Amino acid sequence: MPDHHAKAAMNLTDPIPAHVATEEPDAAVAAFYRDVLLRLNAASVPYLVGGTYAFNRYTGINRPTKDLDLFIRRGDFDRVSEVFQAAGYRCELTFPHWLGKIHLDGNYIDLIFSSGNAVAHVDDAWFEFAADAQVLGLPARISPIEEMIWSKAFIMEKERFDGADIAHLIQACSERIDWPRLVRRFGEHWRVLLSHLILFGFAYPAQRDLVPVGVMDELIRRLNYETHAPPPATDLCLGTLLSREQYLNDIHRQGLQDARVQPVGNMTPEDTASWTRAIADDHEPEA
Repeated sequence: MPDHHAKAAMNLTDPIPAHVATEEPDAAVAAFYRDVLLRLNAASVPYLVGGTYAFNRYTGINRPTKDLDLFIRRGDFDRVSEVFQAAGYRCELTFPHWLGKIHLDGNYIDLIFSSGNAVAHVDDAWFEFAADAQVLGLPARISPIEEMIWSKAFIMEKERFDGADIAHLIQACSERIDWPRLVRRFGEHWRVLLSHLILFGFAYPAQRDLVPVGVMDELIRRLNYETHAPPPATDLCLGTLLSREQYLNDIHRQGLQDARVQPVGNMTPEDTASWTRAIADDHEPEA
């Protein structure tokens, strides 16, 4: 069996091929995106390109994107806002716990500094392990594979599930993944990672060895230990880390503790209230 860990270590710094096909936006939107990237470069603001652009580069799957996702540190948001407001753009801190936006003529760019559940905070490791690529003809750095899997793993909404993205990232990039670092990223939420790795083996039975045996053994060992131990005496609901909507009944009617909220999680009650109110907007049909 191949040594996945050794190969991952060798390939982590390899640049992503620039020739991978991507379905680009129309000329006006592309010009907007390029201008934003050039202004961030001129202002020396560290950023990473994520979302569909990064996914396309890693997997070679060509799918269209409706916007551009840029990952920044939360501490850089005010500086970014100043740069673009001075240039005539409208900037907003849409959700203070994870997301801002840059607007121009009905188009926008997401400025992401965490995940919607406030788990996948953008820290120095995102930049340390980022990969080199070409985006819209410009040299750029894209989000690390490990952080893409980490942040996507918790997206299990009724209307959106990112499990297939994770499966395709593993399929295309297993040898590049720093598996021990990925496991550390999930920390106490390792069950979420295990669930996706089990589904990967279901989706691709002939390729299940792309997940290192040692990783599966360790996570299953943890599962076996917990299965045979008494359950914790807690009223905590961790389901809200997976879906902002589908576990609200457990919080509001059953009285379970919301795992997103401090001191257990990283969100304030105001954050969760704002994030919950936005559910209705996301469910509205597009014009």
